[in-house]
Amino acid sequence: MTTILATTMMTLALAPLLAVDQEPASRLSDAATVFAEVMAAPDQGIPLDLLEKAHCIVIVPELKTAAFVVGAKYGKGYVSCRQAGNAGWSAPATVRIEGGSVGFQIGGSSTDLIMLVMNERGARKLLESQFTLGGEASIAAGPVGRTATAQSDVQLRADILSWSRSRGLFAGVALAGATLREDLDDNAALYGSRLRNREIVSGGVTPPEAAARLLALLNQHSAKERTE
Repeated sequence: MTTILATTMMTLALAPLLAVDQEPASRLSDAATVFAEVMAAPDQGIPLDLLEKAHCIVIVPELKTAAFVVGAKYGKGYVSCRQAGNAGWSAPATVRIEGGSVGFQIGGSSTDLIMLVMNERGARKLLESQFTLGGEASIAAGPVGRTATAQSDVQLRADILSWSRSRGLFAGVALAGATLREDLDDNAALYGSRLRNREIVSGGVTPPEAAARLLALLNQHSAKERTE
């Protein structure tokens, strides 16, 4: 009886920890679903020519926004970058985004976020331990539609283009002032070690099984080798 009670107590104690460990893998599935749904409607999604030119992609499913006078944002997601030698997209590394805005706002929402990193400068900043969007790397709302012909001069010069989806509406979004940082704990949950994001996306790290669908979708919708 004592042994059964001790086993039960240990199981209950470990359950929250196991749930936390499984969150990054579950979120990978959510990220794949977000990307698949966005790309299912080419005329209302990310222009394919932009995706093919991107150095890296960031997907944050269910970015949380709460607001009452002062707005706040928080979410977790993944970054994958192009591999050298036409080898497709890298194993995903984990990121968290945090930011706020001041103004009269009341309400709350959950938003899916996608960012394309369009050049080497943006990619270098992205792979630092943390950086501020719009401060250390320029960011602009991305155009929506089959091609990028509607890009403005600001979009053409931006290091990062960003989109959001909320209540079924997909549109470009400005995220200046938000902070993006790597999440070593979630990397450890996925890879068994607190790897830095730069180590993961630079190649040589085997993607977890949970990333298979997301990487297959990335390779399906964009050339494995970045186009110029």
